[in-house]
Amino acid sequence: MKKLIIVMSFLTSLFCADAANTLTLSSPDGKITVNIDAGKELGYKVNYEGKILFTAPQMTITTAAGEKVGENSKISGIKYQKVDEMVPSPFYRATEIHDNYNGVTFNVGKDWKIAMRAYNDGVAYRWIYNGKKPVTIVNEGVEYEFSPDAIATVPYVRDNAGNIDKQFFNSFENTYTVTAIDKLDPNRLIFLPMAVETNQGIKIGLSEAALESYPGLYLKGNRSNDLTGVFAPYPKKEVQGGHNNLQMLVTEREDYIAKLDGPRGLPWRVAVIAPDDKVLAETNLSYLLAEPSRVKDISWIKPGKVAWEWWNDWNLGGVDFRTGVNNDTYKAYIDFAARNGIEYVILDEGWAVNKKADLMQVVPEIDVKELVDYGKDKGVGIILWAGYWAFDRDMEAVIKHYADLGVKGFKVDFMDRDDQKMTDFNYRAAETAAKYGLLLDLHGTHKPAGMNRTYPNVLNFEGVNGLEQVKWAPDTLDMMKYDVQIPFLRQMAGPMDYTQGAMLNASRRNFKASNSEPMSQGTRAHQLALYMIFDSPLTMLCDSPTNYDREPESRDFIAAVPTVWDETRILDGKMGEYIVTARRKGDTWWIGGITDWTPRDIEIDLSILDEGTHKAEIFTDGANAYRLGRDYKRTEKMVDRLTKLPVHLAPGGGVALKITK
Repeated sequence: MKKLIIVMSFLTSLFCADAANTLTLSSPDGKITVNIDAGKELGYKVNYEGKILFTAPQMTITTAAGEKVGENSKISGIKYQKVDEMVPSPFYRATEIHDNYNGVTFNVGKDWKIAMRAYNDGVAYRWIYNGKKPVTIVNEGVEYEFSPDAIATVPYVRDNAGNIDKQFFNSFENTYTVTAIDKLDPNRLIFLPMAVETNQGIKIGLSEAALESYPGLYLKGNRSNDLTGVFAPYPKKEVQGGHNNLQMLVTEREDYIAKLDGPRGLPWRVAVIAPDDKVLAETNLSYLLAEPSRVKDISWIKPGKVAWEWWNDWNLGGVDFRTGVNNDTYKAYIDFAARNGIEYVILDEGWAVNKKADLMQVVPEIDVKELVDYGKDKGVGIILWAGYWAFDRDMEAVIKHYADLGVKGFKVDFMDRDDQKMTDFNYRAAETAAKYGLLLDLHGTHKPAGMNRTYPNVLNFEGVNGLEQVKWAPDTLDMMKYDVQIPFLRQMAGPMDYTQGAMLNASRRNFKASNSEPMSQGTRAHQLALYMIFDSPLTMLCDSPTNYDREPESRDFIAAVPTVWDETRILDGKMGEYIVTARRKGDTWWIGGITDWTPRDIEIDLSILDEGTHKAEIFTDGANAYRLGRDYKRTEKMVDRLTKLPVHLAPGGGVALKITK
């Protein structure tokens, strides 16, 4: 009995229920408190150290039968949960991740319940349908209210301002707008993740997790201090079109957002709570809230780096053949990959006959089997690019055919939607690829939302305004500002197919867009640092073998950087200004730091190191990097855990370190 009394006493201190139909849930460290209130409207309020951060006054589900769950509701069937365990994360930022939360589930109406969790770094809730019959959801009510003087950092849907229906077709790529919350444009959808800073200086990162067979959440400003959830209705009619006839364009939509065949959970609504900006960059909630791996044997999944041809426009120098989409060119990329221990080469768009949306029609200049065999002999795997509709229209036959040839995976592109039909496609693609032992890189898609945990063969995702944008960028594009925002925002949701690694680097005044000979904004050291700052289990070397071979020090550093890690720590950072990230693989630490266009002096605290002396290989901005972006300095230095390393970052600059015992 004594043990039972202790447990019950502990539970009542964390979770309280009373006759007023309210619940209180606290984080394990007690700093975050969630007050749930069921009455005329079901909602909750979040406090941090006793101060209100935001309220979510509307949690509702409207069904086609006319039911509005969460309105005039009663709480019943309350069940509490406390979890404190380590979760394996074999292809991510650490080998395992601490899962520690207090949770509660409760019934709302006959067939619905809500699960709520409080972590030390945020809160999340989801609806769970328990009914036995299929149900059609017309809308899910999601709303957040902040203090009137809150500041929002948002990625708007880039095109079709003023036409909400057209904004549901988008690539989930844009830079961030920073503005007062009541100044947000109500005619533009905001895709997630985004952040709001309260008048207490605490940032709240808003996202979602476990986005399976359900439309993604957009938010919309209302010229006030609140944000309202918006979902893409289910497609009713589609026509083939878009980029090279590889997309399905929605011409008419249903009057509902989703159909559920039976019992299941809906996506988690996530709010990361960051009294320090580093918490946004450190959080693992997207991964922890996702379903565990459905791939039982993961031994065949091999993350790694990719020698990639599209960004550098197949530009090779010193060869005696015309470069382009042909076997000679790809053999040269395979040779480069083999010489440098790079695991993969991608055949990007062009290997299949254009505008046919048929991956069985290969251009005469390409022999896929010959390239696969050539790569196999050299220890280099082949990954094929595929447009969405070409991949989906005969998915299993395509996957089986190329798996039988020895292809290692697909990079699937141009989904450009996140309605229920498209999020369902992503999971079907992952499941089918895993069945035949293939990797996936989901390009042209929304945020990962934890899918990389459920299907670890999906190594990377786009949904980011990556380096490809500089090939055609207007003068107004500020990639240096964006680079120091996305580790705190987009990366909250999981890995990013940003495609870093440029060897032509330009200061702000010297940068110009070029499709065929592209350059990066910022410095060489900035580009090197991105390999440690961004999560990318399948990451690109975006530049050409010719340019890398002219820069052997940078090439060798990049080629040696791991893509998955035993441990990750954010040493320092402020969203939109700078960040310093340290990652460990075995006994070796890799550290990257970057700044925006503001030069700054930082100090890197090396107390993360084990006892003893270590050798640091250091790439810093050169003395003239402020004007010549590719100017850098490589040094070696002995360091220990007491070392505090001073570093000057040039405008758009960076620092990259490899520290070995």
